Order: sequence, then C-alpha cells, then structure tokens
Amino acid sequence: MPKYTNKVVWKGGREGYTYCENGTEMDFSAPPLLYGFPNRMTPEDAYMMAVNTCVHMMVIWAAERFRLDMVSFECTAEGEVEEYLDKTSWFKKVVLKPRLTVRGAREAAVLRALEMARKYSTIAESVKSEIVIEPEIIIVK
Repeated sequence: MPKYTNKVVWKGGREGYTYCENGTEMDFSAPPLLYGFPNRMTPEDAYMMAVNTCVHMMVIWAAERFRLDMVSFECTAEGEVEEYLDKTSWFKKVVLKPRLTVRGAREAAVLRALEMARKYSTIAESVKSEIVIEPEIIIVK
C-alpha cells in the first residue's frame, strides 16, 4: 500500500514552507482574508487543487481505458465553504466543471468515463465534501 509524506515548517506569523516527497517545495500562507499573504498557496487552494488534479489524472486514465480520442480537457473547481456559529468551517461541496472535447465518441461513453474518473479518484473518495461534476462535453468529428 503506498504511503505519502509531507513536511511543513513554520516561518513565523501565518506563513510556512512545505516539502512534498516528490520534490516539490513552496511557501504557503493563510488566505489573505485570514491575515495571510497574497500570491501564496493556501491550505484551501491545496485542497481544491488536490481534488481537481486527482480527478483530472483519472479522467486521462478513463479516456485511455474507454479509448476516447480526447482533443482537450480543462476543469474548474469551485468550493462551497459552510461556516458554523462557532466560526468553524468546512468545504461542504466541491463542484468540478470539466470541459472536454472528444473526437468521434458518444456522449454516454464520455459521461461513463467521467463517472469512473470520479469513482477511482483517491482524493475525491477520501474527502467528506460532496463532489459534484457538471461537465460540458463537446463531440467533434
């Protein structure tokens, strides 16, 4: 069973530095609305990116598995945060809005591939947020 590691180091204030096992390193901060710094990765950004990029990689896998001739793919993720009276909050919902252009396929096959991508996304399966996919599918000849 694979294991993944990550290390964070506090840099003072609401700022840190993270090291990923794949070699990626970067500064991060609280969001500017929470007294962090602009133009830095935030935990909220990382959460959205984790869901979006994992599903993205599984869309690529599913397109290959379903033998779809994918011409282009992009996806926007929008997170809906719910805040409670005690000021705790969580991502209640993440809406993925993929835009796929596929050559010579049936829309039903593309939708099935998207279902498989969602099902086999380790990150999407690991979070408690509701994950909703609202695709735009373009079929070209």
